[in-house]
Amino acid sequence: MQNNDKHCFIDITKAKEIIKSFPTPLHVYDADGIINNARKLNDAFAWNKGFKEYFAVKATPNPEIIKLLRSENCGLDCSSYTELSIADRLGFKGDSIMFSSNETAAREYVYARKLNAIINLDDITHIEFLKNNASIPEKICLRFNPGGEFGTDADIMGIPAEAKYGLTRSQMTEAVKQLASLGVKEFGMHAFLASNTIGDTYYPLLAKTMFSTVLELIKETGVRFSFVNLSGGIGIPYRPEQQKVDIYKVASQVKNEYDRIFVANGINDIKLFTELGRYMLAPFGGLLTTLIHFKHTYREYAGVDACAANLMRPAIYGAYHHITVLGKEKETKDHVYDVVGSLCENCDKFAVNRQLPKLNYGDILFIHDTGAHGHSMGYNYNGKLRSAEVLLYKDGSFKLIRRAETEADYFATLDIFDEFR
Repeated sequence: MQNNDKHCFIDITKAKEIIKSFPTPLHVYDADGIINNARKLNDAFAWNKGFKEYFAVKATPNPEIIKLLRSENCGLDCSSYTELSIADRLGFKGDSIMFSSNETAAREYVYARKLNAIINLDDITHIEFLKNNASIPEKICLRFNPGGEFGTDADIMGIPAEAKYGLTRSQMTEAVKQLASLGVKEFGMHAFLASNTIGDTYYPLLAKTMFSTVLELIKETGVRFSFVNLSGGIGIPYRPEQQKVDIYKVASQVKNEYDRIFVANGINDIKLFTELGRYMLAPFGGLLTTLIHFKHTYREYAGVDACAANLMRPAIYGAYHHITVLGKEKETKDHVYDVVGSLCENCDKFAVNRQLPKLNYGDILFIHDTGAHGHSMGYNYNGKLRSAEVLLYKDGSFKLIRRAETEADYFATLDIFDEFR
């Protein structure tokens, strides 16, 4: 890409048009990009009958976006009571919901059973807890944690032994036996061993581990496994020099493992599921923000009307998000700025020592890749109000899909006091 930039799905003219109706800061999403990405994922795994993507609701819990994904046959991965409620209100039921949680409250299991969702148990002790509080279903999933380090000899992708999630290998065998004795007829396995991987090897390596373990469990216990859930973990190229994951290559390598481990042993009916959030949505969302201040001290600061309350990943993780100055895409990046917000926290920085074109008051900045874990991680520190969300369509039309918060929203939980009613 020219000038080492990333592609924007919105230009300065459209941004200004949207801002006239919905002032910055705001999150905008690319409807066409979301749909096409979902279609590519489904196409890549079409070799597996029953393949299904369960979109991770936590990434972008917006009803309009969920409806877009449902139109492409996606289910929902829910992790809390409220996320189950979102699924319920939007008409998802039964096998269209995967409930993956940890340290789960009884009422959450009760709700999941009411919806007949597929429950993914995170710990062997939850078997008794589920039985006593909600009942054991005939189909259930178990979250596997193999321990140790996960990856190749040259590349450690994750350290499962340090994660709080999942059952050990020996616990998997015991859990399957317990659940079978309690009436479970259909099993699934889930694992999440690495996050935001941008190579093509994570899913194939994960598949090898999971498929081999499932085959062992079938031989040990004689139960039926009907699906394997590869969960999430496929990342995106946040930096312009990084390459996008080749989902077709990934799916082909997963098929090789499927054929080698399952088909070679007479098993060809195990469905594959995924629970992607970042991969499904992040590149198709951006934060629009307006430059309102400059500060010239030991560094050059460019102050914008957004802050970490609108996008907290850079503040809490030091995460990189590319920034495009709309209308200045072809200008030379010959100035260096810290792009900052207004929170009373020194980590409230979208970029540090970032090379950008010369900035001017009123410039509109597009902060890339906020479509997942962007708006959803927002908060109200310093009394900041969360922004609007807007969906942009291929024909240039756009739609408000979440209004901006108001003071009334902020004070809603203080209505116990006369002054705030």
